[in-house]
Amino acid sequence: KTLVHRFVPYDNIVFTLTCVRLASASRYNSKSLVKNIGVGSDLRLPHTSPGRSSSLEGLNMSVLLETSKGDLVIDLFVDECPTACRNFLKLCKIKYYNNNVFYNVQRNFMAQTGDPTGTGKGGDSIFKLLYGEQARFFDDEIRPDLKHKRKGMVGMASAGDNLNASQFYITTAEELTSLDEKHTIFGEVGEGHDTLERINEVFCDDAGRPYQNVRIKHAIVLDDPYDDMPGLESHIPDASPEFVRDPNDGRLEDDWIPDEEKRSQAEIDESMRKQEAKSRAVVLEMIGDLPEADVDPPDNVLFVCKLNAVTTDEDLEI
Repeated sequence: KTLVHRFVPYDNIVFTLTCVRLASASRYNSKSLVKNIGVGSDLRLPHTSPGRSSSLEGLNMSVLLETSKGDLVIDLFVDECPTACRNFLKLCKIKYYNNNVFYNVQRNFMAQTGDPTGTGKGGDSIFKLLYGEQARFFDDEIRPDLKHKRKGMVGMASAGDNLNASQFYITTAEELTSLDEKHTIFGEVGEGHDTLERINEVFCDDAGRPYQNVRIKHAIVLDDPYDDMPGLESHIPDASPEFVRDPNDGRLEDDWIPDEEKRSQAEIDESMRKQEAKSRAVVLEMIGDLPEADVDPPDNVLFVCKLNAVTTDEDLEI
């Protein structure tokens, strides 16, 4: 599944083949590609899963998920699960998944996301957004030949039978037979297994929520075989929604940078001096030399000190 990026000369013309998986590249040659695809085209050759055939007419439809842990390319099973794939593609197109967190990460099992509320209890299908509450959920598309055999299988995280909306999961282990024929598997990770492993290894609380938020930053549709439904265009924003931090969420973002790495050395030194002075003031308050640690002298006073009991006015004369 290694990607190759190379320039291929043909009839003194140079064109680029991108996203070519080596496992499939041997089935095609440069002349036939130029004839069928065209000079200067970007080509994604189909990924061949065991038991699945490939052809230029059956190219996998794909989505690129840019996460705070790296990129994931999701290849979709548009023939087997057309409704789930259409829902996923159109939600990506309207940037519904942008800024969604992975709210449940179970190590060596799965990672769940796709809920804008970040709770695992929200999320709507594209059909509800277009047609109303009665169309919030869509039916399962369970196919006996699609199993959770490999890492990176992508399925609908449904609330029950035929209750699919926007939430989905990505498996992080092999042979998860307990999930087979219970959820709609509509795709698999084609590239980015290193990113998936980084998500799998995050530290989480007892509920599976990462201590540092892992987010889908952007969802980019690479291929879409479906025509847009009437009314979809009005839901497509001009730009990616701006990230707004939840004031009630005390977790750090995954790309959080410590203050020390954002400040100059002079700013760090000044901050350390203030902290040291504060610590000394607290000690003086504890031993009774200051009424309180935060006390400030008047503007016309250079310094404040406590004199010994034997000190006289003459001792202070200059």
